[in-house]
Amino acid sequence: MSTVSAVSTTYLELSQEGGGAHKFYEVTVDGRVVTVRYGRIGAAGQTQTTTFATEDKARAAAERKVGEKVRKGYAPAIRGQRAPRAVTRRQVSSAPSTARAVAPVLWRFRTGSAAFGIHVDDERCWVGNQAGDVYTLDHEGAVLARFSLPDGVKCLVADDFWIYAGCDNGTVYDLSSKLPFAAYDIAADVDIFWLDIHEGVLDVSDRQGRLTVIDHEDEHQWSRRSQGEHAWMVRADDRAVYHGHLRGVTAYAPDGGGELWHTPTKGGVLFGWQERDAVYAGTAHRVVQRLSKDTGAIEVTYACDGPVYSCATSPGGRFVFAGDAASSVYCFDREGRRLWKLGTGSGSALSMQYRDERLYLVTTDGSLVCVDAGEAAVSAAQQGTVPAVRDVKLAAALPTYAPATAVAAVATVDRAPAGAVVVECVQESGRLRVHVVSDGYDTSWNVQFPRAIREPGARYVVDALHPSAGGFYRVRGDIRRLL
Repeated sequence: MSTVSAVSTTYLELSQEGGGAHKFYEVTVDGRVVTVRYGRIGAAGQTQTTTFATEDKARAAAERKVGEKVRKGYAPAIRGQRAPRAVTRRQVSSAPSTARAVAPVLWRFRTGSAAFGIHVDDERCWVGNQAGDVYTLDHEGAVLARFSLPDGVKCLVADDFWIYAGCDNGTVYDLSSKLPFAAYDIAADVDIFWLDIHEGVLDVSDRQGRLTVIDHEDEHQWSRRSQGEHAWMVRADDRAVYHGHLRGVTAYAPDGGGELWHTPTKGGVLFGWQERDAVYAGTAHRVVQRLSKDTGAIEVTYACDGPVYSCATSPGGRFVFAGDAASSVYCFDREGRRLWKLGTGSGSALSMQYRDERLYLVTTDGSLVCVDAGEAAVSAAQQGTVPAVRDVKLAAALPTYAPATAVAAVATVDRAPAGAVVVECVQESGRLRVHVVSDGYDTSWNVQFPRAIREPGARYVVDALHPSAGGFYRVRGDIRRLL
């Protein structure tokens, strides 16, 4: 005679409106099968299923999982009673270009969804879209890999070697190794507009005009509300955090957030860029303005013919580039003289970056566009001669990587390879910290390490550790669990 096992479900939430967490955790036991679903409140979340040898072992495993979460502050809740975090997507329009000629586009990659995120380094081009896809390409447009993230990508930022994707679900993912990890969780009451990371410290600007600063251990440091709302710009360096919003640009001291200066701009800030001694604010009032980092004084104004969605410079600010709402891209010299204006052929540039005489644009139709910004190519384009645009296609077997969300997702090794570094997860004052075990390191320093895979007493092998100016180590390369 067979019996039917009862199905039991435990649903928990952790929500701290001022402190960052806004998550759910659900455990379902169906006979010998335990299904765990978790993620941001209001989202579908991710699911893991495990089958045990007996029903008793399944129930015991489920009780352990629930107990662990309750000890971390989760509490029983009713699904659907709490609203999901607010998400604002930039509402943009893109009119046809009024330029007389089209830019010399070398290649174009259509991501399949509206996109804002871009980063270009020595080896790769990165583009992230609102479908949660981040693609890497080489400089000639060949697609190398895809990262599949759980929510729309707001922006991509680099902090030295490390590449981060800020997503609509409030999670910032580290994409520096093949397996992406959740590095930061942003408070649920922060409607993210943009972010930057400097020396492991995360700076977030939001719809309300706030600036929120989170340290390398994903812990809130300070926040300030600027004079204007809709803060689309945040850039950071050793001197300050530069916050652009509807009322201009405000600079804050990195340590503590004291206001250093505030400068009204000509129109609300829609995008920002920085060089060593200046920040650049693209505004809704058809200009890019260069501000001194020391004083906030406006040094040069670069006049465009429409609202400026994005801007960038060549090294040292020798050339200044801007993309407007009418599908045009501009180039100015350092003193503000317009050198050229050309149509993009692919919508308006929502983000851009210049590198080695090429201008890379992410446009309103979700394309990553590579423009030849060399003098000869631009001159020929102004006369009507441009290369045939090469549309990049996805490879048939494209490597795809999804985030690691549990220890089980991490590869294991039975011993540390030569030259690798061993770290250990320890409990300190109710928090899980990671310290170095290998010789030659300061064992009092914390290691910035993915929270989702921390387990008390567990040891991990990492390819390398790099010291940060903030007095902690950062992981470079892959992470493996040491058996």
